[in-house]
Amino acid sequence: MRTLNYILLAVADPAASASFYSALLGVQPVENSPTFVLYVLPNGIKLGLWIKGEIEPAPRAAGGIEVCFSEDGYDAVRTTFDDWEQKARIIQQPTEMDFGFTFVVEDPDGHRLRVFAPAPRPR
Repeated sequence: MRTLNYILLAVADPAASASFYSALLGVQPVENSPTFVLYVLPNGIKLGLWIKGEIEPAPRAAGGIEVCFSEDGYDAVRTTFDDWEQKARIIQQPTEMDFGFTFVVEDPDGHRLRVFAPAPRPR
């Protein structure tokens, strides 16, 4: 069975992106070179930051993508927002949506990072 366990983002400057993600995620990379940075998050997901000029084959035009982080509740979303508010460009303030409570920030390369807590399920 295939397992989705790795996210690779094309970035302009891996060092700048590493600084951004280390501050945002509160973890340090396990690999850090001038062209590639790798994080292994506590849940086992890997996040790679590869300099966009070195990716082979070269990526096509950018498509819509969001990297999403789920939280256990609305208070946890608010706590994460309070932490990230000064670290990233906010593109959506915390808001209630049909799927739950959420906000969105951008990384230095314009990748969207969404934090959300699912809406409580009706009983």
